Amino acid sequence: MAKIMITGVAGLLGSHLARRMLNLGHDVYGIDNLVGGYIDNVPKELEFIQADTGDYEKMVRLTKGIDIIYHAACIATEGFSVFSPNLITKNTYQNTISVLSAGIKNGIKRFVYCSSMARYGTQDIVPFTEDMIPRPQDPYGISKYAAELTIQNLSETHGIEYNIAVPHNIIGPGQKYNDPYRNVVGIMINRMLQGKQVYIYGDGSQKRCFSFVQDAVNCLEKMGLQDNIKSEIINIGPDDNFISITNLYETLSDLMNIDREPIYTNGRPREVHLANCSADKARRLLDYNDQTPLTFGLQSMIDFITKRGTLNFDYSFNIEIENTHLPKTWKEKLF
Repeated sequence: MAKIMITGVAGLLGSHLARRMLNLGHDVYGIDNLVGGYIDNVPKELEFIQADTGDYEKMVRLTKGIDIIYHAACIATEGFSVFSPNLITKNTYQNTISVLSAGIKNGIKRFVYCSSMARYGTQDIVPFTEDMIPRPQDPYGISKYAAELTIQNLSETHGIEYNIAVPHNIIGPGQKYNDPYRNVVGIMINRMLQGKQVYIYGDGSQKRCFSFVQDAVNCLEKMGLQDNIKSEIINIGPDDNFISITNLYETLSDLMNIDREPIYTNGRPREVHLANCSADKARRLLDYNDQTPLTFGLQSMIDFITKRGTLNFDYSFNIEIENTHLPKTWKEKLF
């Protein structure tokens, strides 16, 4: 059994991954600063340390004796990164390198990085495949891709194994739903349960795929534990439920039996219109199976938020650049 560290363990992906590794009998340690997750997500069976992954000296102490690091911690606010690039790039790039450098110093065996489909940016063809040249078009995507390049460079130089997962739009119980800058499904459900109208940016025709968290965990398990999977970049998520944001809202409305017109507002700068990743490589290497229908994933979130209770949206992040491009929903705290 391996000694595993999971950063971002209070978040959606990190918490579900931790439960899987505990169930497999591994010795699991979790780190989170509780900015992007909920403390009640953290499995009680693991050793939890509240810490910021950007604290290099602390990461050096905490990574001693660790075999495998899953780095899932990140302030994953892609659209917001255009207006607070210092905050987002620090927490996306610098914090990743802090954990990686500390792990290499202490002789870890493998580093598994959770990147983002934001690495691809706008491409001429969808779905996106791993052999495409990344064209990230916002600071978040740029810093994710920069972290990937640094991981490859340092891992090859210092002789550790690595894999890079590219999840996209993961949903499921445990996702933070009171962050006004990310997680469109959680934002919509939180407002709908409060009896409020939902805001949709632009005309709502932008399209995404949504991945149920357990399907993503199935892939991450293999990327961390299987000896034959090394030095790979692999998209994780379905490529067959491409849905517009307007249709997403209509699906939620049907599931929640709510008939309330959304409010369409100005589009966000630098938003990718069509974002969909091919799952062919994941099917080939990880035996990936998109076995969870979108409606099941959405209903699981409705049930989770209903049980946990609606929350006011948290606008505590500092907006570094405020001008006419800033969405009205953020400037006036309309959520």
